[in-house]
Amino acid sequence: MSSLDNGSPACNRKRGPRPETVEKYREAVELYGFTALSSREICVRCGVSLKGFQCHIGRYHRHLVLARYGINRSPEEAADIRLGQLRGQLPATRAKYREAIEACDSMDYIELNVSQIAREFGLDGTNLGRQLRTHYPGVIERREKVRERLGISDNLPRGTRRSCNKQYAGAVELLRSDRYITVQEAAERCNVSYSGLEQHLLFYHKDLVGKRIRIREQAVRQQRKGKITGRGTLHAPKPETVALYAEALHLYRTTPMSARRIAAETKVSRKGFYEYLQTWHMDLVCRRKGIPYEEGRHVDWSKVRKYNPAAKAKYAAAIDRLKESGLPTAKVAAEFGLHPECFRQYLKEHEPELYANLGMARTESGRMVSRRSMEKYAEAVRLYGTTAESLKSLARRFGLNDCSLGQFIRRHFPELTEQHQKLVQQENSGTGI
Repeated sequence: MSSLDNGSPACNRKRGPRPETVEKYREAVELYGFTALSSREICVRCGVSLKGFQCHIGRYHRHLVLARYGINRSPEEAADIRLGQLRGQLPATRAKYREAIEACDSMDYIELNVSQIAREFGLDGTNLGRQLRTHYPGVIERREKVRERLGISDNLPRGTRRSCNKQYAGAVELLRSDRYITVQEAAERCNVSYSGLEQHLLFYHKDLVGKRIRIREQAVRQQRKGKITGRGTLHAPKPETVALYAEALHLYRTTPMSARRIAAETKVSRKGFYEYLQTWHMDLVCRRKGIPYEEGRHVDWSKVRKYNPAAKAKYAAAIDRLKESGLPTAKVAAEFGLHPECFRQYLKEHEPELYANLGMARTESGRMVSRRSMEKYAEAVRLYGTTAESLKSLARRFGLNDCSLGQFIRRHFPELTEQHQKLVQQENSGTGI
């Protein structure tokens, strides 16, 4: 029986929140489901962590989250719906400003300005104006045209100020360039307020905001090194991480040392260095393994031959010598101070073609013959092809087995058999037999 079927409590535990967690967020969940209060207001009232509550509600009460965005699903159906990045006005905010926004778009309040309408409904005028410019820009345009036609306009300038345009012009130009950068990065480069730049874009550059959202949507789940992600951030290691592994990476790229040894010599975490290579330098890993690499494609490690690159460097010179000289493996191993059996095993695994041809020589007819056998039978073979002396006589003269000699000749020099028979016939004809 496997360890997964041993009936232990850990195996039989159902997925779900712990009882103490359910009790902790019970009141907050009820307020979230039956009121229009925001998560922050609920957490302040119930005395729980905002981050913890958001995690709990998103994991175990997803149907309530979807209901706030007008998506009614059962708890079972909601579990399979992925919560993407929801944009637009929050339900609680929409409920809070709904009456005031309707008043701004009504003729009953046309004589009042936005600040006066906000005070009528107990709201802040600046915040109401921000909601109108962000989510209801058409209401402001219609309202100003009607007030101007009725002659009750206050003649105050509307839209972006000239000083604001000048202040954020450089940042907007950076954000419109072909190279995607974050709003925060643009604000830091141009030395302007990040929140101010965000608000400026939402109010007066909605086309740019929409374009950037579409770019990020196309990048979702397409993590490529040096490219943006669905969050709009660059998929790249942190500068401090690059600095930490810079020396180790240089050794990995320029030497045959193993990653384990490199980590020990540079005094970095072995596991961390492995993860760094797998995440950001898979091309180098695949190059060491001798397999093709294409970014974004899965690498089938089950078909990769495992070996230590240091061993490849260790045997490289001996392998070249073996190829050039044709010497026996043991002699080459002794010449380079290698263990002959280990050298043979490495050749068998990583140089199969060379291993198959070790100790072999090519005859004039193109056949591969063992060098040792060739040296053993060479003189007997030469005499067999040039004289009429019998095979048994040659074998006795050189201390060979006549059957082995005959098989060697038939296998590697079949043309000598016919040549030898002609010589025998000529000799017999000359003697008159």
